[in-house]
Amino acid sequence: MATIDTPVQTAAGGPAPARPPRTPRGRRGNRLWVRIVVALLLVVEIYPMIWMFLTSLKSNDDYLNNSTWSLPTTWEWGNYTEAWTTGNIGLYVQNSLLAVVPALALMLLLGTAAGFALQIMVWKGRSLTLLVFLAGMMVPPQMILLPLFTVYFRTGLSGTLWPLVLTYVGTGLPLTVFMMATYYRTVPRELFEAATIDGAGILRAFWTVSLPLVRNALLTVGLVQFFFIWNDLLIALTFTNNQDLRTIQVGLLNFTGDFGATQYGPLFAAICINVFGTLLIYLFLNQKVMKGLTSGAVKG
Repeated sequence: MATIDTPVQTAAGGPAPARPPRTPRGRRGNRLWVRIVVALLLVVEIYPMIWMFLTSLKSNDDYLNNSTWSLPTTWEWGNYTEAWTTGNIGLYVQNSLLAVVPALALMLLLGTAAGFALQIMVWKGRSLTLLVFLAGMMVPPQMILLPLFTVYFRTGLSGTLWPLVLTYVGTGLPLTVFMMATYYRTVPRELFEAATIDGAGILRAFWTVSLPLVRNALLTVGLVQFFFIWNDLLIALTFTNNQDLRTIQVGLLNFTGDFGATQYGPLFAAICINVFGTLLIYLFLNQKVMKGLTSGAVKG
């Protein structure tokens, strides 16, 4: 006998609320595995930072005689003071900023202008010029250190931070030009055509029209290049022949004394100052970086 489904009535006379759809067991299992994997990744990423911070609070005897994973027997907060004063970390941070900030400003200015010229402006040979910049990304920095050292010595730039600034700009410019050209490819050409009709020249179109459109891309490229330059050891170790010109990465070598003796507490304190400082910068600019990364992924 056939039956007809009728809606269930509530006490008030209205229809009963619909039941929420049941979640399949397979989907619940997948979500559980995702949570487990994310938790493991968090442990892998966060635990080394916790271990590094706890090690920075140990004395030298505590580090050498006790287990590596043990907590500090005495909390040596003075390791940070010793790293900042005796280890001259404050001076090395200042030198790093004096080398990184001008290099980053020149790199972004020249790279953005080159990306604008390669993608927005129409001129003969721009595709070949872009290939030349791409070829610059394939040159290993180790190959150019000795010729550059000779040039800087003959021009009298040795003993200053200018060799670091110029080398950072030269090695980072190809990647910056390539990334900025990619971002400019997503900018509608109609905006520049309208600006030209309104009487704007090339310079005005570049400063007032293009730069506001690619500000997230500028922040993303600048942050990526900042970490590359800030964490550099090879170039800084090659061109800083003066103790007072060392950057923070080279300055960490000062904590290793004669015959390999190392002050582990101040060393890890200096590493924490370096790592957590750059980590705070990334966490503060994280959302802008994500917007910049996605803005160049889709055209239109």
